[in-house]
Amino acid sequence: MEADSKPLANEKEADKLERIAYILKTVAHPLRLGIIHLLEQHPRLSVTRICELMGSEQSQTSHHLQNMKLKGILSSKRDGRSVLYSLKERDVSLIIECLENCRCNM
Repeated sequence: MEADSKPLANEKEADKLERIAYILKTVAHPLRLGIIHLLEQHPRLSVTRICELMGSEQSQTSHHLQNMKLKGILSSKRDGRSVLYSLKERDVSLIIECLENCRCNM
């Protein structure tokens, strides 16, 4: 193979792959995946409700929610005293669904 051969992916494709890798790194935690799964079923949930449904601690759940919000996966909106979270990056669900259907040996 020549040193100046054409790259396998053009810049647009490389950017797309970078975005996919970024999303996968962001959601690569069981609690985060569970939160995304809940938000697929319930478009808006408070941290309290997410904790109830997940059986998780509020401080840990809030940390994961904030992380996903900062990275653009979730959005939030204040509703009185509560903050309601929703999926901002809906394509995340498609990526996770594809991985769930993967027949990987673990």
